[in-house]
Amino acid sequence: VYIHIFRGLYYGSYITPKEALWCSGVIIFILMMATAFMGYVLPWGQMIFWGATVITNLFSAIPLIGKKVVDWLWGGFAVDNPTLNRFFSLHFTFPFVIVGAVLIHLILLHEVGSNNPLGITLKTENIPFYPYFYTKNLFGLIVLFLIFFIFIFYYPNTLGHPNNYIEANPMKTPLHIVPEWYFLPFYAILKSIPNKIGGVIAMFGSLIILLTIPFTNSSEIRSTTFRP
Repeated sequence: VYIHIFRGLYYGSYITPKEALWCSGVIIFILMMATAFMGYVLPWGQMIFWGATVITNLFSAIPLIGKKVVDWLWGGFAVDNPTLNRFFSLHFTFPFVIVGAVLIHLILLHEVGSNNPLGITLKTENIPFYPYFYTKNLFGLIVLFLIFFIFIFYYPNTLGHPNNYIEANPMKTPLHIVPEWYFLPFYAILKSIPNKIGGVIAMFGSLIILLTIPFTNSSEIRSTTFRP
């Protein structure tokens, strides 16, 4: 997903007339982040418990209603069994929402067409999807699943935190609370600002700014390849 977003940024896949396509992709990304976080909490390890506590507490920075939002997320006064039940239900439900969003994304893609790395669209250079891109995508999918299965079956603990093998204990705080690697960029933004509200605004702003990119870039040059 990160590679796909970087490619879109580099080749200008957000420039007119692809604004809706880009925004739908960002929404899918946010939904995937939410699904990943809620699934991450379910094993109920020590680092997981405190990570969930820290992240859900971020919503307390919302003026006036912050504390009520946190209590609603927790289903009580702390991260506990009701929180797990809610996160499990949402973790199960969100993939269906993501599938719907992906279908919309594909419909929008077929409306405006795929992006050309050169930023130039000529109908004379078009080639059929089948068998050319079909074969290419199938090969890429096989390689991706091969790498995925190698990690799943042979190295399942490679990217996991050792503290997650310890049962969650609300009376003992780990020395260093860190999220999974795919959340580290956003966690770094959060921790780089001492003020809590400022850090929360910056972290969520880094996602919202992706939605504004198509409306703030008026360049006629699509691909970054031709920019100084």
